[in-house]
Amino acid sequence: MSWGNPSVILPLVLGALLLSCGIEDARLRTIANWKNAIIALLAPLWWWTLGLSLWPDVALQIGIALLVFAFFFGAFALGQMGGGDVKLIGALALWFPWSALLGLLVMMSLIGGVVTIVIAVERWWRRRQGPVEIPYGVAIAIAGLITVREPLLNQFT
Repeated sequence: MSWGNPSVILPLVLGALLLSCGIEDARLRTIANWKNAIIALLAPLWWWTLGLSLWPDVALQIGIALLVFAFFFGAFALGQMGGGDVKLIGALALWFPWSALLGLLVMMSLIGGVVTIVIAVERWWRRRQGPVEIPYGVAIAIAGLITVREPLLNQFT
């Protein structure tokens, strides 16, 4: 494993961006568009590093990412998710094959449920009223970090 190798650097950069997105969403309830854009724009470099062919590999990655984005855009349209969360999920979908992406989405849902319960308990404990904003970017970031560790740690087996 060489630290100058793009197959090491790119997942580390993605991990740092995910960590930043999660912290930002927890603190401000927003995720900067530039972070989502960088995550999406780095995906083609990742594909190149993996040696994916344009057809069908890259086309499949883009198609799956568009489907994921469209599904979660529906949640946004219904007021169930923030726009930054939807863009982050769509950008992450560009990075992972469908099997890893499916695992990421399941983890994201479970972690999101835990985050929601924690916020509900905190609101009840402090007797806060008003609309509840769940920082779902935290769940997305944690699930992404768990999923991105695979390319890094898989090199040691």
